[in-house]
Amino acid sequence: MYGRWLSPATNSNPNPGMPTPAVEDLLRALAPQVLAALVRRYGHFDLAEDAVQEALLVAATRWPHDGDPDNPRAWLITVAARRLTDLLRAEQARRRREQATAALMPAGDWITPADDARRLDDADDTLILLFMCCHPALSPASQIALTLRAVGGLSTGEIARAFLVPEATMTRRITRAKQAIAASGAPFAPPTASERGPRLAVVRHVLYLIFTEGYAAAAGLGLLRPDLCAEAIRLTRLLHRLLPNETETAGLLALMLLTDARRPARTGPHGELIPMAEQDRSRWDPAAISEGVALITATLRRRQPGPFQLQAAIAAVHDEAASAETTDWPQILALYELLREASDNPVIALNHAVATAMVHGPRAGLQLLDQLADDTRVATGYRFHAVRAQLLEMAGEPAAARVAYLKAARHTASLPHQRYLHARADRLTPTPGDRRTDCD
Repeated sequence: MYGRWLSPATNSNPNPGMPTPAVEDLLRALAPQVLAALVRRYGHFDLAEDAVQEALLVAATRWPHDGDPDNPRAWLITVAARRLTDLLRAEQARRRREQATAALMPAGDWITPADDARRLDDADDTLILLFMCCHPALSPASQIALTLRAVGGLSTGEIARAFLVPEATMTRRITRAKQAIAASGAPFAPPTASERGPRLAVVRHVLYLIFTEGYAAAAGLGLLRPDLCAEAIRLTRLLHRLLPNETETAGLLALMLLTDARRPARTGPHGELIPMAEQDRSRWDPAAISEGVALITATLRRRQPGPFQLQAAIAAVHDEAASAETTDWPQILALYELLREASDNPVIALNHAVATAMVHGPRAGLQLLDQLADDTRVATGYRFHAVRAQLLEMAGEPAAARVAYLKAARHTASLPHQRYLHARADRLTPTPGDRRTDCD
């Protein structure tokens, strides 16, 4: 939505009239703040977004030549507000709204300090915008799309490519999301005290979904989408900065950092999946691990453990192990048992079965998997069959493991996952009558 005007970042600006990387970064950071300020003041989410985009384009062409204004945010709000007024007039807005809008407009080129003081703080505006994008009236898919567009600044085309849908489909999804917010009559204001907890939980869930799609793409040719991981981490950092006392937000940020630290070693030279036990741990990001461990350690001291904090603690145990063989599986199992008490998440139950197998043997893990066989939330997905295959292989049943690996491959739309699962199956003895086609 807000554009990328340069591809590789450079310290010089060889193209006069084009923004430098510093200007581009500034515009990206200011864009959600400006949009939030306009939506809070005037409403009209859709028109405000168009006005902000035009203001950003003006800034992108003028600032490299004229220099950055003393107050870039106020400059953008002023230009966008004037453009929004034009758009409202073009749509024959009621005279009362025109008069109210004109009364709110600053007299000069800049918004005065008094005008600025009447607004909420920049950070509060951005936070309110994030809450609005994650409005409970929207579906999870719409919440993700609107968050990435309005707060993250991604274009509709970029979001569509990330989720492997046509741009027209994503455009309709975002448009419907804005219409749903307008129809709900939701004011541009922080959630009430009773709404804040549930709404914040939705915001965290949306950010987590964005991250997981970037770290393990559900479909397509590639396993990783680093841009989505980076955007999810950036937005979660923002949320943590705005609400530093929210322990689950800190836990989510720590979980993302500790998980993303392994990303450089997660794929091979041809994009193939490398499981954690086989990864070159020297390629893990030590700075991200150090930050994530420090954050979750400090957060857990507050003794308010929640699901994201416990998952981050598990990730920290993995990341601090010098090798797969030295992983402290008993501690991981204990954390998963606490996590199961706190969350009825079938994926957590699946991971608990793996931890149980690593501590008590594969048969114990397989018994737990049998208890999940009727849970359609997990038993119909590829992960269930992949875990079953792994545990059957550990239990010395290669033929049954092969069948489970092939079944897992048929249940995923991710090509890297399919290739990995087929490769695991090919190492094992085929069963009589077993067939595998290229489209499995």
